[in-house]
Amino acid sequence: MIAAGALLAGCASGSTNQGAPNPEASAASATTPSAAVAEAGAATPRLVLTYDGGLLVADARNGEVVSDLALAGFNRVNPAGDGRRALVSTAGGFQVLDTGAWSEKHGDHSHHYTSTPALTDLIFPAQKPGHAVAHADHTALFDDGTGKISIFESAKLDNAALPNAEVVSSPEAHHGVAVQLSDGKLLTTEGNADSRNTIKLLSAPNAKDQRETVAKNNQCPGVHGEATAKDETVVVGCEDGILIIKDEKISKVEAPDTYGRIGNQVGSEVSSVVLGDYKTEKDAELERPQTFSLTDTASNKLKLVDIDYSYSFRSLGRSLVGEALLLGTDGALHIYDEATGKETNSIPVVDAWEEPVDWQQPRPALHVSGNTAFVTEPATSQLHFVDLATGKVSNSVLLPKVPNEITSIKG
Repeated sequence: MIAAGALLAGCASGSTNQGAPNPEASAASATTPSAAVAEAGAATPRLVLTYDGGLLVADARNGEVVSDLALAGFNRVNPAGDGRRALVSTAGGFQVLDTGAWSEKHGDHSHHYTSTPALTDLIFPAQKPGHAVAHADHTALFDDGTGKISIFESAKLDNAALPNAEVVSSPEAHHGVAVQLSDGKLLTTEGNADSRNTIKLLSAPNAKDQRETVAKNNQCPGVHGEATAKDETVVVGCEDGILIIKDEKISKVEAPDTYGRIGNQVGSEVSSVVLGDYKTEKDAELERPQTFSLTDTASNKLKLVDIDYSYSFRSLGRSLVGEALLLGTDGALHIYDEATGKETNSIPVVDAWEEPVDWQQPRPALHVSGNTAFVTEPATSQLHFVDLATGKVSNSVLLPKVPNEITSIKG
């Protein structure tokens, strides 16, 4: 799930490389981290949770905290795309966090390893590090301060040096996002500090390392958010609906309200339907919505579902089979059939809560990995495990710090 933002210049955006690694050092660090390495019998998935002034790395199987890493300020975290590392949006750029758990293929099987998590010295420079999007074996980083997009092969990330990265420039700096697709095309947004309403689909780099504009749409006021549905159909949100990008074509699905903002979306590889929020109060300091959206990218139809609770931008998730999940302010995890919008289950998880006005402040957050929905509860510093197969809370652990954001790696 990602938010919105910037674009490359015209039809021939130049690209450069940054951070060329030492091949020998890279190969060594991929299997030999500084901490002692232990072989495990299976993959060790781990969670990364932010708190005010640091990061917790925990075992995703039982919630045991394996490392508490100090890092001043408000930090954001995203998977790096290699199954082992996370990227921390912090002062100076995107800093590489090694979670200390990974797997290596060996013929017809894999070997699994663990080590002590470490915040490396590697930083992808950015004036205002924004969204990091891992998709199709590539990771795209957007610098809101310059509009520059850095794209690298996710598997090339290691602890020795930054991988080679293609750098694509935007006409103007703004809050942006970019996603590289499996065929090498690049989807990104365009705007400036005052407004943004455009997305572009760019070709894969040509022989001169330039990208050409394949499709463009400038009818998306307040463009924000990104998600990928089945068959690699991509959506981005607007203040009056949503754009669907499929087969090099961009289609607009209008909202029924003059101001009908879909700013955050979550897709599923097994479903053509994208879950999104939905807001109608343009001038509200904070709208606590009681409607969510389901956009079918196969039929280009938008369904709005009214609910009797509210939620925040950290409340959206999808199950393995594509169900729409919402963590409500009533404290329950609500599960919906994504095709019909009908609620199929409601699982009590946390106490009732209210979204804070400041978006940076902690509130219950939902993160789904496999058949487990992880739910944070800042009021009690707890982390809850919801087994989506049984519809029950299977575990709750007390954390040493008040959690804010949460993500995971496969290990």
